Amino acid sequence: MPTGKVRFYDADKGFGFISEDSGADVFLHANALPAGVTTLKKGVRVEFGIVEGRKGAQALSVKVLDPVQSVTANKVAQTRKTPEDLVVIIEDVVQLLDGIGNAYRGGRRPERKLTSNVARALRGLADELEK
Repeated sequence: MPTGKVRFYDADKGFGFISEDSGADVFLHANALPAGVTTLKKGVRVEFGIVEGRKGAQALSVKVLDPVQSVTANKVAQTRKTPEDLVVIIEDVVQLLDGIGNAYRGGRRPERKLTSNVARALRGLADELEK
């Protein structure tokens, strides 16, 4: 069976292409994916059968050989904050939110710069909490 790497795959459209090790591109339809797999990342090594369709080579019975490791997941494990660091971050975010809440209580909108900083802090905190 031929092998190759996923060149791209669009789960919304249900198709993509595989670059064979020999260099040829093969059409990949969602029907050819293994059971339980709904998408494939670029660069994933696969093994597959080939059938000639009306528009050229098409992959059949795709088997994932070695999934691409997530660079983000590896970075997350290395940069995870300690609980002591998170306490300080959470307390700072609470103070920022109190300041914005007081401005709204006073019947006015806080400055755009302040709300932008708070939004950035909340996103950062959310990322830390999900690690």
